Amino acid sequence: MAPNPKKIAGERATDYVAHDMIVGLGTGSTAYFAIVRLAERIREESLRIRCVPTSERSATLARELGIPLTSFAEVLHVDVTIDGADEVDPAFNLIKGGGGALLREKFVASASDTELIIVDESKLKQRLGAFPLPVEVVPFGWQMTRERLRDLGCDARFRSSDSAPFVTDNGNYILDCSFGVIEDPPALEREIVGTCGVVDCGIFSGLATRIIIGRSDGSLEERAEPEKLA
Repeated sequence: MAPNPKKIAGERATDYVAHDMIVGLGTGSTAYFAIVRLAERIREESLRIRCVPTSERSATLARELGIPLTSFAEVLHVDVTIDGADEVDPAFNLIKGGGGALLREKFVASASDTELIIVDESKLKQRLGAFPLPVEVVPFGWQMTRERLRDLGCDARFRSSDSAPFVTDNGNYILDCSFGVIEDPPALEREIVGTCGVVDCGIFSGLATRIIIGRSDGSLEERAEPEKLA
């Protein structure tokens, strides 16, 4: 059987989890493998952890696997979060939100001492922007918000699922915005988040602390120091 690079990266990230940690559980197909492995460690090693899920989907999976959960009503910081990304550049800027969980993912990331990003090699990009940037917006007046985002230079498309609006766990909508190559991710992030009607966007700058890359040949690479973009 061919190696699964997502599984390789997800399982490796769980090695950074130790007893009595508060752990952020990411969302998506790569984070799935980390959640499964954490459950195995709880059973095999009696690993003592409490976890903050970044989506209802991850919360449901964790409960099914017997992983203890907590929330920001009980804790004020997270020791380590394990999450995926849709794109990663050499400076550790990310695009996230393909699964629609970007707001909770960014909230948990911002509360984390360590943010581990697990990806396969296809997610590595020299510049962000090939993947349309998800932007979470409030339902009220979303059409106006879309026009304001288009004024920033993108093609903003309303996300739907089975011909119905895609609704996030927070009750909001998603606009998928194609900007082309994003030359300055932190600046664009600030500009988008400052747009009336926007809740948050899928650019994550300054949050990732380590990138764990699973490769199709079964090898693993870890990057701990972001590069400066030329």
